[in-house]
Amino acid sequence: MSDSPARQEITDVEALKLLAHPMRQRIERQLRHGPATSTTLARALGESSGLTSYHLRQMARHGFIEEVPELSRGRERWWRHVPADRRLPPYSRQSPEMRAVAEEISRLDLAEELEQLTRFQLQRGGMGEWADALAWSRSAITLTAEELGEFLEAYVKLIYRYKRPPEETPEGARVVLARLLAFPEPPGDEDRHEG
Repeated sequence: MSDSPARQEITDVEALKLLAHPMRQRIERQLRHGPATSTTLARALGESSGLTSYHLRQMARHGFIEEVPELSRGRERWWRHVPADRRLPPYSRQSPEMRAVAEEISRLDLAEELEQLTRFQLQRGGMGEWADALAWSRSAITLTAEELGEFLEAYVKLIYRYKRPPEETPEGARVVLARLLAFPEPPGDEDRHEG
């Protein structure tokens, strides 16, 4: 199982804007499956290699990806995702510009995740034993702000307990998308939650 990577707080608005770009999000998702060149990414994403090359250089400039020199040959450059526990500063320390970018990232992420869930639901009938593999939990818990922080850290630790490099992945395992969304109940909504 994998150790949790070092925590990286993103305080540079330009770096955060880079992550908010839909094409860069798609590139990062592709690179999480393994190293690639701008050409292979262009084919996978239906884009030009010039465009993917540009985005790769921008992402590398901020340390989100890196070149893989041992795979590169001549002018062919290979890139890989740089694992990190990337976090934003608390809302109270964010500038208005950073808050706007963070909200855009959240909106894009949630839209993509809902699309992935819909694709799963549409293809579920042909997934064999994986058709039953939907872990869903909805709950309301009463916490202090400090306890919510502890809850998040316990969740992150649990996720990294199950992450492993490809060479340690057992046969039959597949990528499972896990998301945690926990936020305080807005005032006046007390009667709407489920226990």
